[in-house]
Amino acid sequence: MPSLPILSLFLFLHLQLSLHAMGASQRLLLRSLSGGGALADAAVDLNSTNFDDVLKNSPTSYAIVEFFAHWCPACRNYKPQYERVAKLFNGPDSAHPGIIFMARVDCAMKVNTILCDRFSVGHYPMLLWGPPAKFIDAKWDPKKENSDIQSIDDGRTSQRLLNWINKRIGSSFNLDDEKYENEDLLPRNASDPEQIARAIFDVEEATAKAFEIILEHKMIKPETRAPLIKFFQLLAAHHPSKKCRRGSAELLVNFDEMWPSSHLSLNSGMTQMHRSGASDSIAVCGKEAPRGYWIFCRGSKNDTRGFSCGLWVLIHSLSVRVEDGESQSAFTAIRDFIHNFFICEECRRHFYDMCLSVKTPFESTQALSLWLWQTHNKVNERLMKEEKILHTGDPSFPKSLWPPHQLCPSCQLTSATSTEVQWNEDEVFKFLVKYYGHTLASPSTNVTTTSQSQTDLLTSNDSASSAVSAELVPVWAALGIALASVTFGALACFWRAQQKNRKYSHHLRSLKNI
Repeated sequence: MPSLPILSLFLFLHLQLSLHAMGASQRLLLRSLSGGGALADAAVDLNSTNFDDVLKNSPTSYAIVEFFAHWCPACRNYKPQYERVAKLFNGPDSAHPGIIFMARVDCAMKVNTILCDRFSVGHYPMLLWGPPAKFIDAKWDPKKENSDIQSIDDGRTSQRLLNWINKRIGSSFNLDDEKYENEDLLPRNASDPEQIARAIFDVEEATAKAFEIILEHKMIKPETRAPLIKFFQLLAAHHPSKKCRRGSAELLVNFDEMWPSSHLSLNSGMTQMHRSGASDSIAVCGKEAPRGYWIFCRGSKNDTRGFSCGLWVLIHSLSVRVEDGESQSAFTAIRDFIHNFFICEECRRHFYDMCLSVKTPFESTQALSLWLWQTHNKVNERLMKEEKILHTGDPSFPKSLWPPHQLCPSCQLTSATSTEVQWNEDEVFKFLVKYYGHTLASPSTNVTTTSQSQTDLLTSNDSASSAVSAELVPVWAALGIALASVTFGALACFWRAQQKNRKYSHHLRSLKNI
C-alpha cells in the first residue's frame, strides 16, 4: 500500500495533467473555430546554435537580420512591420523568393549573448543587411567603413524598410506584391552569363523533386530498377552539387535494402513500406531540398518554367562533366531516366523519339553535349510554334534558339541580315563547358547565392571541376579521370556489398547471443 503523502501527490499530478489536457483541447477547439490558428512567422528565428549554418545554406543574394529583445515593447510593436516585408521574400508562397532572407535573433536569450556581441548590438530593434555569406563567423563594428554588412538606418515601418531595400538594390518591390504577379522584377538571364550560377539551387530542387515524383507515383518496378540505379550512379559521379553527389551515393548504398528486387511488385506491401521509409530517410540533395520555389528557373507564371527548366539545366550540366569514355553510357542513362520517370507523356515520347534517331554511339563529351544542345533547340522550336498559337508561353521567357547572341557572340556565324542561324559548334561547345560546367559549379564572388568559402568551393567541385573538353585536359589527366570514373561503379558495388555483409554479421551475432 502506498503511503498517504505519495498517494496525494499522485492524485495531484493526475489532476494537473487532466486540467492541462482539457486546456489543450480547448485551445485546439478555439483554433479550429478561428480558422486554424495563427500562421507561422515569415521571418526565421535564429539562435547561436544554427545562425551560421542557416545563413551558409541560404540560396538568397541578400539577408536582413533583426536583433531584438522579447521584453522590449518597441520590438513587439515593430514585429508586424518586419513580418509584412518578410512575407514578400521568405517561403515558397512569397512574391519574390530566393532574393532576400529575413531572420530574427532574440538577444534577451542568454544563448545568444555572444552572437549579439559579435554584431555590436547596442539598441533594439537593430537591422543589419548583407550577403548571407558575410554574416558567417563575422563580427560587425559600426565604426568600420566599407563593411560588407550594413546597418539599416531607416526601417521603422514596413514601407520605409521596403523603400530602403528598393533603393539599395535598384528594385521596385511593393507591399501588395503577390506571387508571380511582377514579371518585370524577374532576373533576365539572357544577358548575364553569371545568372546560371544561381541555378545550382534549382538543379538541387529538380533532383529532389524528381525523386519525390518517383516515390509518389510508385515508379520503382522490376523493369525500372536498373535504369534508376544507372542514373543515380551518373549523379553520384557528376552532379554539379556536392550535396546531391553525396545523397545519390548514399541512396545507391542502401538501394538493395530499400527496394529489394525480390519484393518489387505492384501489390507488394513490403515494397510500399520500403518506399515510405526511403522518402523519410533519404534526402537526395540535403535536408533543404526541395525548398518549394525556383530561383534561376522561376517563371513569371505559376505554371511556366520551374521543374522542366531545372531538369534541362541538370542534364546539360551532366553532359559537359562526363569524360569521353563515359559519353555513351551517360546518354543511355539520361535517355532511360526520361523514358521511365518523366511523367509528361508527350514530352517523354518526343525526347525518346529523338534519342532513337541516334544511330552511332557517342565517342566524346563534345558529341554528347552538342547533341543535347541541338535537341533542346529542336524542342524550343516546336514549343515556340505551339505556344504562339495557344498563347500558353511565358511572356517574360519566350522560347527561342539558344544561346542568344548576348550570351555567346562567337557562337553564331549568321550575319545580321540572315533569317537562319548558323552555328560555330566549336565555340558553342566551349560556351557549354564554361556555362554549365565552370560557372554553374563555381559562382563568381559578385553572385552571392552561395555562401561557401574559397576552400569549401574548391572541395565541393571535386568531381565536377575537371572540365570536360578534350582540348583543355591533358591526355594523361583525362585517362586518370576516366579510370577513376570507371572505378566508381565497382567501388559503389563493393561499398554496397560491405554494408550488407556488416548487417548480416551483426544479425548472426545477435542470433548467437539469444
